[in-house]
Amino acid sequence: MTLQGLEKNFGEKIDNEVKIEPKDWMPDAYRKTNIRQISQHAHSEIVGMLPEGNWISRAPTLKRKAILLAKVQDEAGHGLYLYSACETLGITREETINDLHSGKAKYSSIFNYPTLTWADIGAIGWLVDGAAIINQVMLTRTSYGPYARAMVRICKEESFHQRQGFEILLVLSKGSKEQKEMCQDAINRWWWPSLMMFGPKDAESTNSDQSMKWKIKRKSNDELRQNFVDMIAEQIKTLGMKLPDDNLKWNEERNHYDFGEINWEEFWNVVKGNGPCNKQRLDARRKAWEEGEWVREAAAAYAEKRK
Repeated sequence: MTLQGLEKNFGEKIDNEVKIEPKDWMPDAYRKTNIRQISQHAHSEIVGMLPEGNWISRAPTLKRKAILLAKVQDEAGHGLYLYSACETLGITREETINDLHSGKAKYSSIFNYPTLTWADIGAIGWLVDGAAIINQVMLTRTSYGPYARAMVRICKEESFHQRQGFEILLVLSKGSKEQKEMCQDAINRWWWPSLMMFGPKDAESTNSDQSMKWKIKRKSNDELRQNFVDMIAEQIKTLGMKLPDDNLKWNEERNHYDFGEINWEEFWNVVKGNGPCNKQRLDARRKAWEEGEWVREAAAAYAEKRK
């Protein structure tokens, strides 16, 4: 088949909602876009274990420790699903991880903020995982088959994580004066970084338009962000807390909540590697990779022996 015929066949699959599979012909740009997005997603799951893992030994009860440990294990599994999906595009796991360690590949900027109190674990579950769900439910219908199928299970587990986070904050919101203040403080610190998770404004996003045409993405950054604000603005009423935004109010005409302007200077500063924990997060991942080298070598040697 000619290149023109291959491109036509690819376009028809996209238009007709037929999944693109690893052995199908695809444009190089489509392949590269998926590699960038899926590997970034995988890195985010793995780096995202760090701020929560920091609290496993300090969780207030044995039950809380067990639940948090299970959640961190889930995140590790999500990363493995996504690295595997990325490998189907012709790039090795080692290449994607080396890109992370070198700073070439990015991960979600949200994980470069510290977890200062137990309430932060609740805020991460409710706000960060809540934002992830808004984005990831859309990805269950992404055009690349392995990515879409991985997202089905991931979304089910992330839904549990959000409920777990909300329940932590709900308990704190009904507790002592100090616990209520801790709850509000965590919400104040995590709200704006959670809004940044959806990426830059549509007008400044360099990849969104093409990703939408290829149905890698189904909604724009600003659409997803608005959906998130509408959801959280209602849920917080149950907590009896406030979102740190004086401009947040219901707009009858738009049938959506209006909200204030994000600090985009802070967003880009963190993306460029200058956030509170950027260096700490990458150092931790590099150290884990180096110290785990003997395990990878042993596993490879065992696999070779079994042939």
